[in-house]
Amino acid sequence: MLEVGTGYIGLTDPDWYSFLAAKPHIDEVNFWQPHGGRAFRAIKKDEPFFFKLRAPYKAIVGFGFFQRFENLPAWLAWDCFGESNGAEDMDTMLRNIVRLRGEEATYSKRIGDFEIGCIMITAPVFFPQNEWITPPNDWAKSGIQQGKTYPLTSGEGKRVFEECLERARKGNKYWNVQPIPSKVAEPQERYGSPVIIHPRLGQGIFSLEVRDAYNGACAVTHEHSAPVLEAAHIKPYSQGGEHLVNNGLLLRRDLHSLYDRGYVTVTPDYIFQVGNSLRDEFKNGRSYYQLSGERIALPSHELLKPDKNLLDWHSHNIFKG
Repeated sequence: MLEVGTGYIGLTDPDWYSFLAAKPHIDEVNFWQPHGGRAFRAIKKDEPFFFKLRAPYKAIVGFGFFQRFENLPAWLAWDCFGESNGAEDMDTMLRNIVRLRGEEATYSKRIGDFEIGCIMITAPVFFPQNEWITPPNDWAKSGIQQGKTYPLTSGEGKRVFEECLERARKGNKYWNVQPIPSKVAEPQERYGSPVIIHPRLGQGIFSLEVRDAYNGACAVTHEHSAPVLEAAHIKPYSQGGEHLVNNGLLLRRDLHSLYDRGYVTVTPDYIFQVGNSLRDEFKNGRSYYQLSGERIALPSHELLKPDKNLLDWHSHNIFKG
């Protein structure tokens, strides 16, 4: 049961909204800020974040649930979130950011070698124009540049939240949340103001949380160079694996590719193994076989360590041996 007391209404670029609203299955978005440095602390994890279009539009056009804020290199924001940044490709995203920063498009800017603020929202849902919601009646007529928090237990905040929930639940909208039916009957006094949903994480947030869990180093080689590191799913998402840290490994890009294709695995006792198939198929692999038999580095928190059942699943279903 999520105890939600506050929501935040953020000003949204119409092009960002239009691009994402046209996508059929978006499970997270990066609500980026052109300039890094200023942390976002207006609401807590899992509290609602509402998307309000900038002038001349006066409407709330969707919402999601805040998960985390981080200043990231723009290139990493693209690597993690891709089109969920609200752009069709990295060049378009970078051009939009540089334009809003009012800076010259130098080489470092064109490759995304600068930081932006990333407000990461999970389980977003966007409304068609006939379902847009009227903003709070006390919203400043002159416009609020950074957004505003509202209590969700009373007044206009409660109205906006209830209207958003009603729209999200009707029709055939894709809304990446998990119902919690067992909590519906619990007394409200025990939990405060309940919201009987739980937002599921997406690929981008999963990637960043796996990087955090492994302290930004490959679990096998201990390589720290961020551009060559990727979060690998132990059980692929396409086969029912979840975007959870204990279903992830931080691997160097080449090892990630070999892991997904079954040439290497990690045993339930956390030993890295390279199969004979790599040598048999490619007559090579010397640099990988010298890593075989090594114990991988693990997250310090027990709940974040790779699930042994999932490791066993990979060894029996993906690994070629």
